[in-house]
Amino acid sequence: MALLSQLSPSQCMPLSIKCKPGLSLEASEMKELSTSFPHFRSSSTKAIQSLNLDTAGVCYKRGRTGIVAASPPTEDAVIATEPLTKEDLVGYLASGCKPKEKWRIGTEHEKFGFEFGTLRPMKYEQIAELLNSIAERFDWEKIMEGDDIIGLKQGKQSISLEPGGQFELSGAPLETLHQTCAEVNSHLYQVKAVAEEMGIGFLGIGFQPKWRIKDIPIMPKGRYEIMRNYMPKVGTLGLDMMFRTCTVQVNLDFSSEVDMIRKFRAGLALQPIATALFANSPFTEGRPNGYLSMRSQIWTDTDNNRAGMLPFVFDDSFGFERYVDYALDVPMYFVYRNKKFVNCAGMSFRDFMGGKLPNLPGELPTLNDWENHLTTIFPEVRLKRYLEMRGADGGPWRRLCALPAFWVGLLYDEVSLQNVLDMIADWTTEERQMLRNKVTKTGLKTPFRDGLLGHVAQDVVKLARDGLERRGYKETGFLNEVAEVVRTGVTPAEKLLELYHGKWGQSVDPVFEELLY
Repeated sequence: MALLSQLSPSQCMPLSIKCKPGLSLEASEMKELSTSFPHFRSSSTKAIQSLNLDTAGVCYKRGRTGIVAASPPTEDAVIATEPLTKEDLVGYLASGCKPKEKWRIGTEHEKFGFEFGTLRPMKYEQIAELLNSIAERFDWEKIMEGDDIIGLKQGKQSISLEPGGQFELSGAPLETLHQTCAEVNSHLYQVKAVAEEMGIGFLGIGFQPKWRIKDIPIMPKGRYEIMRNYMPKVGTLGLDMMFRTCTVQVNLDFSSEVDMIRKFRAGLALQPIATALFANSPFTEGRPNGYLSMRSQIWTDTDNNRAGMLPFVFDDSFGFERYVDYALDVPMYFVYRNKKFVNCAGMSFRDFMGGKLPNLPGELPTLNDWENHLTTIFPEVRLKRYLEMRGADGGPWRRLCALPAFWVGLLYDEVSLQNVLDMIADWTTEERQMLRNKVTKTGLKTPFRDGLLGHVAQDVVKLARDGLERRGYKETGFLNEVAEVVRTGVTPAEKLLELYHGKWGQSVDPVFEELLY
């Protein structure tokens, strides 16, 4: 039985606590937290005391300048004096519960920077110049790792670098899709204003269409060095994932454990439809690769200990506790101590909890270590203190707005969410896995039961539109991109392939202009 299944939303989140960003909780407030949230015992309360509250009242670390919000190497909060328990870890996830009026939309997207003249990747020195110039011109705070600039921060937005220099915007949690799309447009304007002066452009696509891995510079980030050495040991495509993929994803809230479960199941079951609708990665090293979404295909052999469709989410026993059990069994990458990454690749977080980590004997984890560990798990839908929808390829700006619109319409409207759950109720584990495996090649033309997946996608997009209508923010226009895909049955990748075999004369070079931001 799920540990928190009997909790109401108000019990799940101690909403009575108010705290300005950057302030620590007072002792009286910590007592209130412990009372409202019994999963936090005294030892974890000490750990939480070092975490700050954001404006929604959710505990999370905001530390020094060098913290990148999208994948935070959060600083050590305290020196743990007694082991964390599983209840502490469950409580951490459950602390994400928010009442509906505080639900927000967080969009993240990645893009490839390239030199206009040569279509070659940006070197790190160019990336550093670009980041410094954006910071100075548009008032962003610089994020450093040692002497290297690795990102920017402004309010609750951040810009970070993926392993091969992919430029990522992690957007602020916003209330409407209008705000989200305006944020994307503002970001692209700022990046272009500086990059064009440098002869640099940015490409919106899911997989690098031209470059070999060895052509791509490695970013000077400690966690990526650990991952780069570990990936070839656990799959054949991990380095492709690190250096040659770009995605767009949306992060969404839940009100309770039950609400999290409903959204998690809907998100996982429909993720292959999102993959098909946004499929935009048909080229590798200058020619068609046989897939519509090579980015999605790469995740099937990156590291299956930390990726996939998570069939246990559909078990009756699923809840926060079951996800914690799963995450505890995912091998670690690193521990962050004294502003450095300690290589713990392949080691066990369970051992860490017992003070038995070979590389840090006697050291005990804090909740910040748990937070960091959760960022190294990569399923199609990921649970942190919110849910991440991770199945879509990167693409041009209209699709960066369409992806959150698709999921907000489905998951933030109770009627549409229930209709989705009714639709998928009898889908089997094998069917969900079959869809995940096949859409990378056949997209909306994937056979499903008595028809094609495209027919199901039509119904799903209608549910998303209906959900957006009921929200009342006049957001349905953001779905026009995917509405056109389901109307025609032609994915973005198939349009690119048609151009490649026709007007482009079997060259991928024109894609750098076609999908230029």
